[in-house]
Amino acid sequence: MSDLLRWQVRPRLRDPLLVLSFEGWNDAGESATTAARYLAEQIGAAPLADIEPEPFFDFTVQRPSIRVEDGVVTSFEWPLSRFHYAAADEAHELVIGVAIEPHLQWRLYADQILELVETLQVKRCVMLGAYLADVLYSRPVAVTAVASDAALLDRHGLEGTRYEGPTGVVGMLGWLLKQKGVEFLSLWAGLPHYIHVAPNPRGALALLERAEPILDVKLDLDPLRTAAQECEQRMSQMVSGDPELAEYVRELKRREFVQ
Repeated sequence: MSDLLRWQVRPRLRDPLLVLSFEGWNDAGESATTAARYLAEQIGAAPLADIEPEPFFDFTVQRPSIRVEDGVVTSFEWPLSRFHYAAADEAHELVIGVAIEPHLQWRLYADQILELVETLQVKRCVMLGAYLADVLYSRPVAVTAVASDAALLDRHGLEGTRYEGPTGVVGMLGWLLKQKGVEFLSLWAGLPHYIHVAPNPRGALALLERAEPILDVKLDLDPLRTAAQECEQRMSQMVSGDPELAEYVRELKRREFVQ
């Protein structure tokens, strides 16, 4: 057992499903971590564990945070990978990780995730991600997927993606989980690269709408839908107020029409 994985409690879980999200390269518009936090709040998840950050982060890049009120320090927080858990229903629980992609020692970091998986006897994992692409901001956010097995994509009606190139911690963990015999899906929301909105509730909503039946959990997504509608209105105003951006969007529409 590693002392880097720090447990707050050691519950006995029934068929737990692990949900992972990571700030950084895998999290365009903070959509994945926003979705994971929303999920944890909705199901009333409680603290489970975290990972000691010292070996994994350059603190001049990912700095700790501090709060000062009226000249008095009231809190200090290290960049942590946090895990929470809650019952999804009477048959199984969800374990939800909201983490930060590490800067250093990825293999050692992965060992901590795999230790959690082994300790809790996790057999299934859903990872959330988001990327930037040439997509129309006014279209519904498309979600594609990567899986440990093609049958998983068919079972959940997901569109698989084709990719070869650099990857992030989500890609690494997916490969390692597959090697360990853990069934995994990673869901990816495609967001417009030309409009920066963070957090982006449209991406978070798209991820949770696709994840909800996979996780076998009922969520109240209405507040997120309202935030997504407001976000789209703000994006429309940004486009209409910028002639160059508006022309770029028109060009994307022409390309879509030709295809």
